[in-house]
Amino acid sequence: MSDNDVTEPYPVPDLSGLPADVLARIRAEGEASGFVPNVFLTLARRPAEFRAFFAYYDALMGKEGGGLTKADREMIVTATSAANDCLYCVVAHGALLRLFERDPHIADRVAVNWRSAGLPARQHAMLEFALKVCERPGEVGDADRAALYEHGFDDEDAWDIAAITGFFGLSNRVATVAKMAPNPQFYLLGRVPKDVYAQLTAQPPVQDPPAAG
Repeated sequence: MSDNDVTEPYPVPDLSGLPADVLARIRAEGEASGFVPNVFLTLARRPAEFRAFFAYYDALMGKEGGGLTKADREMIVTATSAANDCLYCVVAHGALLRLFERDPHIADRVAVNWRSAGLPARQHAMLEFALKVCERPGEVGDADRAALYEHGFDDEDAWDIAAITGFFGLSNRVATVAKMAPNPQFYLLGRVPKDVYAQLTAQPPVQDPPAAG
């Protein structure tokens, strides 16, 4: 399987047939990351859903301010995706977690057993809340929010934790049904020095589709 292949039944669409804005987003991601994550190529087969998905993704994961760091957000995704048995999201967001935490081992610990991962009390409380939202949402109540308050979180942070958990619950299920394969690059991100990573993962950029006529 090549880096950009996605196993049937949902093959990568012909890039030449994509709307300009969708292709531009795919190209921008390829330029920023050095490769195109397969989630972009899989969702591109449905442009309206692609736009909606990444608009909400950007709102949640790129949010400025609030009590959650970028590492916190990726940790929530990694832990809840592991609970949902989503290979793609655990591998992809585990890679980002390693980068943001500057720790080559953190994603493995969180994905396998976050309760025994040696996390700070603040992040442990954050994941307690996230996993309850993930696994037993009907039981979430005031006591759960109060437990967050004890570690400096507020109601807006609780909303963010719940929204990230819920959004990636959708992503986990679509990725699993689509048999979305993690790009090989994700396995190396945050584990090897940047120069070694660059040598091992160099890829040509996404090309523009040929002009009509």
